[in-house]
Amino acid sequence: MNAASAIDVKQLGKVGVLFGGRSAEREVSLMSGAGVLAALQSQGVDAHGFDTGERSLAELAAEKFDRVFIALHGRFGEDGSLQGALEQLGIPYTGSGVMACSVGMDKVYTKMIWLMHKLPTPQYAVLDDASDLAQVAGQLGLPLIVKPPHEGSSIGITTVHEVSAFQGAYDIAAGLDDSVLAEQFITGREFTVAILGQGATARALPPIEIVAPQGNYDYQNKYFTDVTQYFCPPQLDAAIIAEMERIALAAYRALGCEGWGRVDVLMRNADSALFLLEVNTSPGMTGHSLVPMAARAVGISYEDLCLEIVASARLKINKGQH
Repeated sequence: MNAASAIDVKQLGKVGVLFGGRSAEREVSLMSGAGVLAALQSQGVDAHGFDTGERSLAELAAEKFDRVFIALHGRFGEDGSLQGALEQLGIPYTGSGVMACSVGMDKVYTKMIWLMHKLPTPQYAVLDDASDLAQVAGQLGLPLIVKPPHEGSSIGITTVHEVSAFQGAYDIAAGLDDSVLAEQFITGREFTVAILGQGATARALPPIEIVAPQGNYDYQNKYFTDVTQYFCPPQLDAAIIAEMERIALAAYRALGCEGWGRVDVLMRNADSALFLLEVNTSPGMTGHSLVPMAARAVGISYEDLCLEIVASARLKINKGQH
C-alpha cells in the first residue's frame, strides 16, 4: 500500500496550489501548478489555484486555505521568502522550511555546507567585477561552467571552453544575479535523485539518468522538447546506484530539507566518482518533470504523488508557540 492510499482527502481541508510567481521560471511554474491542481481535484481534494505573481499576500490570507501546495520555482517561491510569509500567516505548506529553501536556492552556500559535511561537489570560485578571470580559469581548468548562483532551470548558464569567452559568460550571469559562480567542469553522465520525506525517514526514489542532445540539458530541452532521453533506473552497477542515493539523501539532510526535493548528481567518466551539483526544494511537476517520473518507476502515480506531498504540508517553526 502506498502512502497516498491512506490519506483522507476531506482531512486536507481547503487546499491552495500556489503557482506562477515572479521569477524567471514563471512559465514552468504555471505548467507545474496546472498539473498539481488538476491531479488534486481529480482525487476529490477541495483545491484552488492561486497565482502569487498576480495576487497579493493579503488575498492569500483572505482565502483561508487550510494548507498550500507550493508549485513555484525560483525566487519569491523557492527561496524561503514565501515560506516565511506562510509561517507568519499560519498556513501549513509543502516542502522545506525557510532556512533550507534559502540555503538551497544559493548554490554557493549549498556547496559550503556540503563540503563541511565532506560531501563531494565540483571545485568552484565566486566572481565579482574585480575577479581575475584568467587566474580563475587556471585554478579550475577549462572548460568550466559559469552560472548565476540564485537561478534554476539552467537559466544563465554558459560552458566556457577558452579564456576569451569567459567575460561574455560572466556578463550573462551577472545580468541575472549579484554574484557569479564559476565551477569546475565534470565530464560525465548526469543524474537526478528525487527524495520524499524528512530526516531519518526521508527516502530516495530511483535515480534518473538524463541524456540530452550534445549533453545540453538547457531550459528548452528540459521543458519544451522531446529529444532529451531519460533512463529510470539507469544502467549502473547496484553499488553505484546505492552510493548515489546515499550521498543525495545526505545532501538533502545536510541542508535540513523536508517534504520533497530533488538532488542533481554528476558521475565522472574517468573514474565513476560522484559529484553533487545542486538541490531543488520545489521541483518541477510538469509533463517533462523528473520527480513524477521517478515516482512512476516505483508504482506511485502522479495523482498519488501530489496527495502524498500535500498531506505532508506543515508549519516548520511553530514548535513551542502558543
